[in-house]
Amino acid sequence: MNIIVKPLISEKMTRLTEAAAAPKLTRIQRKKGKPEPVAHNRYGFVVDKRANKIEIKKAVETFYGVKVIDVNTMNYSGKLKSRYTKAGFLTGRTNAFKKAIVTLAEGDSIDFYASI
Repeated sequence: MNIIVKPLISEKMTRLTEAAAAPKLTRIQRKKGKPEPVAHNRYGFVVDKRANKIEIKKAVETFYGVKVIDVNTMNYSGKLKSRYTKAGFLTGRTNAFKKAIVTLAEGDSIDFYASI
């Protein structure tokens, strides 16, 4: 069973992963002593719907060669969508998938763009 389907690459996941992508502090926020944003070192993946957290952890560790600390999973069921068209009223479902947010150990990172 192929557990990892694809990595999630979006603005939200980039902000969650990198502190550099977080909004910079304004002059007033720095003056008030607000801490600088830190990287959470989390990466997102679309995974097989039947996979559990232990299998996801092992798959990420072996495929990317990193140490995984924590795995959070979320199931998304296919939503029913309807719309009017020239041909009439169409009804369908969106794809159901499972998303996993993986937290890596300090100092580990994954570069999705290395093979491009």
